[in-house]
Amino acid sequence: MGRNKSLFSLDSKRALVTGGSRGLGLGIATGLAEHGADIVLAARGEKRLAQAKEALEETGRTIWTFPFDLHKLKEIPEFFSRLSKKVGGVDILVNNAGTIKRDPAVKVSLEDWQEIVELNLTSVFVLSQAFARERISSGKPGKIINIGSLSCEVSRPSLAAYTASKGGIRQLTKALAVEWAKYKINVNAIGPGYYATEMTRPLTENPEFDEWVKKKTPLGRWGRPEDLVGTAVFLASAASEFITGQIIYVDGGWLANL
Repeated sequence: MGRNKSLFSLDSKRALVTGGSRGLGLGIATGLAEHGADIVLAARGEKRLAQAKEALEETGRTIWTFPFDLHKLKEIPEFFSRLSKKVGGVDILVNNAGTIKRDPAVKVSLEDWQEIVELNLTSVFVLSQAFARERISSGKPGKIINIGSLSCEVSRPSLAAYTASKGGIRQLTKALAVEWAKYKINVNAIGPGYYATEMTRPLTENPEFDEWVKKKTPLGRWGRPEDLVGTAVFLASAASEFITGQIIYVDGGWLANL
């Protein structure tokens, strides 16, 4: 019994969660902390980071915050190196930071396209690369969890750039898993369904869309950040040692429903 329990323990691990000051990122960070991990939060807003740190410290774990804009792609390696040295190394990387803009494909500007793809996909690769380089040089295993979307598989009108970026996350997860398996770095992804967060507030407050989501989702409701905790802990822990290159959809059955 004790052995089974330890499979999901994150004691002595340090997890970096990007975009971890609110929404799904904060929910995941809270769950990892509750299962024993010390947490490193990276996000742009210092005020929100301070609020998140205060909330997470109630778990009794050590919490660090690092303000950073992941759009600054060339600065990511140095940022990660500085962060990692300060906290004593990062064992788990959760690539959660992302953005979305809704526009018909014929109207999407090149600037908006690049902003979405750079943050949602390119920064994930650059940060994962920095993480992997350090793990490989130290000879230590690691876990990478990328946060995908239903848009890894399907799309809706007005989401061309976002869908392209999330489709890229699905394939990037597989590519890195294949290359880094020999270094004992597991790379997996989580695909949330429709979740009630600050980012999706325009959708949850739209009665017609709200009804559509609940009707399309077999479990009959929007997801909550805490719904991702079990899957995140599983993929971050020893329980998933033989799983890599996978994306697990935590969507209330949405993708399964015609």
